Amino acid sequence: MLNTVKGMLIEYALSIPPLVLVFDFNPQSLTRTRTLTLRTGSAPGTRGGYDFALPTETARVAQGVTVQPESFSLDILLDATDRMSDPNHPDYSIACQFGIEPELDTLRTMVEPKAQGPGGFQTLASLDLGGQRAFQRSESASVLLLVWGTHVLPVFLTSIRVTEEAHLPSLVPYRARANLTMQVIEGNNPFYQVEKVRQVIGAALNSGRTVIGGIF
Repeated sequence: MLNTVKGMLIEYALSIPPLVLVFDFNPQSLTRTRTLTLRTGSAPGTRGGYDFALPTETARVAQGVTVQPESFSLDILLDATDRMSDPNHPDYSIACQFGIEPELDTLRTMVEPKAQGPGGFQTLASLDLGGQRAFQRSESASVLLLVWGTHVLPVFLTSIRVTEEAHLPSLVPYRARANLTMQVIEGNNPFYQVEKVRQVIGAALNSGRTVIGGIF
């Protein structure tokens, strides 16, 4: 069962064990971005769009408008200090030896291309593909699930920037901040369809609240 109190990234693939990164310290903020691309060309319209007078004309007004996929950006803290200071913690010995290296390796693996193996199992494309040529390797990026509160969104991890802040004597990092940028995979997949239903319900709740409040 998913722990929705913590944010996490889960690789959506046949892999044993699956790649999972749990945000032990949830970010204080998350930036969501969605943009529109406007192309009015040489159409006879006003600056920035087409002429209109009635709501029935909005479809024509919006001609040439393309909606870009939503993207997320967040900073997460990876810190093994608590685990290293508690001998009773189940990850005490791992944290003392490897710090947050396992978490950083998980992030790196999430953005490395994968190759489809027998039975649909994915492996790192860089491991061993024999003498196959590049175009025969069927390399692909990982599809991840961003679990954030009530959201379970399919995403591509498009950018990672890690700043290591503290190290063990062995130079293994035990504290770092990572900036993650993701693009939502919008389309006919069950996760995004559920998100759209949730979005419609939320918008309806807000509209009902606004009407009841006497705005209209």
